[in-house]
Amino acid sequence: MKEKTYPSPIPNPDTQVFWDAAKEGRFLVKFCKDCGKAHWYPRAVCPLCFSSNTEWRNGSGKGSIYTYSPMRRADPPFVLAYVTLEEGPTMLTNIVDCDPDQLAIGQAVELLFRPSTGEYPIPLFKPAL
Repeated sequence: MKEKTYPSPIPNPDTQVFWDAAKEGRFLVKFCKDCGKAHWYPRAVCPLCFSSNTEWRNGSGKGSIYTYSPMRRADPPFVLAYVTLEEGPTMLTNIVDCDPDQLAIGQAVELLFRPSTGEYPIPLFKPAL
């Protein structure tokens, strides 16, 4: 079976800090300093209260599967999932290093980075031990 490759992201001014941290193996999450909530995907304005008073914080890298779908006909197969981060928001990602038949909604997962075709690694999740 061939290995999945991940296309390199193209950072923009709102996400450059995130991708630079990813190169260092750090996972950042954007938080709003006015409403106190985290949001995903990273952007300058909080989508919950529309404040521009946001900041980057280190994320835990922990979450749980909100929902998932094994893409068995893809070459190579992969698992597409929404993961709810410990910090609150839900992100679209892939679950890797697992048997898709052993996954379950609500299952704990943890972050890992995989190389992309460019300089920035991709944040993915695997089942937590």
